[in-house]
Amino acid sequence: MRRRMRKALNMKNLIPKTETRLVDFRCFAAGSRSILTGGRRFSSLPVLVVLLTVILACSEQAPPPVETVRAIRTFEVGDPAAGMKRRFSGVIEAADTSSISFEVPGNVQAVKVEVGENITKGQVLAVLDDRTFRMSVEAARAAVGRAEVERNDARSELDRLRKAAEINPGAVSQRSIDQAETQFNSARKNLRYHNSQLDLARRDLERTVLKAPFDGVVATRLVDPFQQVALGEVLFDLYVESAMEAAISVPESEIDWVRLGLPGEIRFPAIPGQVFQGTVSEISRVAGGANAFPVRVLIDTDNPRIRPGITAGVTLLLDEGRDETAYLIPTGALLAGADESSGFVFVFDETSSSVKQTAVTFAGVRESSVIVRSGLQTGDVIAAAGVSFLRDGQKVILGSR
Repeated sequence: MRRRMRKALNMKNLIPKTETRLVDFRCFAAGSRSILTGGRRFSSLPVLVVLLTVILACSEQAPPPVETVRAIRTFEVGDPAAGMKRRFSGVIEAADTSSISFEVPGNVQAVKVEVGENITKGQVLAVLDDRTFRMSVEAARAAVGRAEVERNDARSELDRLRKAAEINPGAVSQRSIDQAETQFNSARKNLRYHNSQLDLARRDLERTVLKAPFDGVVATRLVDPFQQVALGEVLFDLYVESAMEAAISVPESEIDWVRLGLPGEIRFPAIPGQVFQGTVSEISRVAGGANAFPVRVLIDTDNPRIRPGITAGVTLLLDEGRDETAYLIPTGALLAGADESSGFVFVFDETSSSVKQTAVTFAGVRESSVIVRSGLQTGDVIAAAGVSFLRDGQKVILGSR
């Protein structure tokens, strides 16, 4: 018994007398017995051993967490971009088109061309029944003949009276001479009128034959033989095969960057692997649907595979020559921001070997790169991938570029 008490006293002396430790009851099991604050006796030796073990365990501090250093792939910001590329979807239309119609009404006697047929200037497209027009010409010609006879008679009468007055001044009154002059002038005017009517009848007769105004292709045919057509009714649509345009729509936010003569590239799904050059030839001043402005791009080629109606993709280099600073960075380097034109990139700081989250604004995409307007400068080294796993101030090591 005395030996056991000595062991207990020796174990008690192991506890420093100058320090009072408060035991954290959260460190013990719920079944501990008679646990008191430091300096008091325990109920038994086993409890004392457990108490000392727990106190030592609770007094040790946890080691600090080890920071993970991530390797990143980087990209060095180069010189400012020259402009922004935008791609627009469009449809090919003929640059020179014409809707053809008869200038006189009548019944169609014959149609000489079909859809898709190549035509030449002056070629006959359709013919009207001209019998009525021929009769009109004959009637006008007869009226001219009568008017010529009346004019000749009036001239003869006027000449007779003038000669009689010269031979015998009192034989013919001045009033009779004046009346003869009036009749002659009236007959002369009547002849001019009938001559003009004859010209109109002849012109209408010529218009019964519809001819092509230029070399081109028949796009549509809207008439058949024996069809009655009205004056000005469209019968054919023609276009010039060698001049094609891509009709596109440019949003109101970008129309100020488009100008006449702006170069562009045109690609066609129907002609894979080929790129055609073009220039902006027409810019509308009035917005159409969805607040987009109609724009036409003239294609610099006469490739017969480019036909009206096929789809095209037009790429324009916008704001070429503007003095705004813009940089191209990989799309994987951009972390999405609060809106569609803002975001974040992580710029590498060489002095601290860490990355800094930097706000940027961008203005679109050119091929596989993002066009950044502000927030970067030439020579900045940024993380090019895995930006969603980075945080501001994180230590990194540079990987491949």
